[in-house]
Amino acid sequence: MTTRLRLLFLCVLFAGITSAAHAQATATGQKPFEPQVGQAGKDVVWVPTPQAVVDKMLDLTKVTKNDVVMDLGSGNGITVITAAKRGARAIGIEYNPDMVELSKKNAADAGVSDRATFVKADLFETDLSKADVITMFLLPSINMKLRPKILDLRPGTRIASNTFTMEDWQADETATLSEGCSSSWCTALFWIVPAKVDGRWTTPNGELNLTQTFQMLSGTLGNQAVQGRLRGNEITFTASTAKYTGTVDGNTIKMTGPTAFTATKKM
Repeated sequence: MTTRLRLLFLCVLFAGITSAAHAQATATGQKPFEPQVGQAGKDVVWVPTPQAVVDKMLDLTKVTKNDVVMDLGSGNGITVITAAKRGARAIGIEYNPDMVELSKKNAADAGVSDRATFVKADLFETDLSKADVITMFLLPSINMKLRPKILDLRPGTRIASNTFTMEDWQADETATLSEGCSSSWCTALFWIVPAKVDGRWTTPNGELNLTQTFQMLSGTLGNQAVQGRLRGNEITFTASTAKYTGTVDGNTIKMTGPTAFTATKKM
């Protein structure tokens, strides 16, 4: 069964569970909010991310105490709380106000309320620019809707997704768990937002022409073919047999290799 079919099956199955739970709550009176797997949200249904996958996503992004982590569609708060336990300042963006209040309680119970914040907000209208790390467990269509906004973030911003890809933007790393995860959602994917280097650059070694497809590069340096890639602001490429590494800073690239040089973007 494909991932999309499994998700559709979960939606249908747990819609029935949610309806039954609602009927029971109505019959017995008010009770504390308890999220139901498959409950409808604004853009997705809620399916919890297994703890092992949360841990792997944060491992791939190398979260530290100096990071701001933003979880899009934060649900019951598990990813935000886990990031806060690692010392990060973590923010959950969640549209369901009941989930927001539950997450705040869960953070208090875990003793991380000082580092874990939950906001009732639309993820498409949220400013992501202050995040060092963004995590998400959203449908592929939602990932793709967010992709242009993510690609415009500061180069080096780290992105992790549970299971779902961003189509032709290939992940920099992928890890599928065989232990600690028994659901269908056991794959962590990781991207680093690349700097924008597409275009023509002036160098002492001749003109550098770069064609960029996300983090992958091709082009020419003088009359030599170039192949390379980006990892945030870090750039590596080969020109013929010579290997160059460097750092992108806006319209300047400082390179080291057989010779050191600076490339300047042609405007």
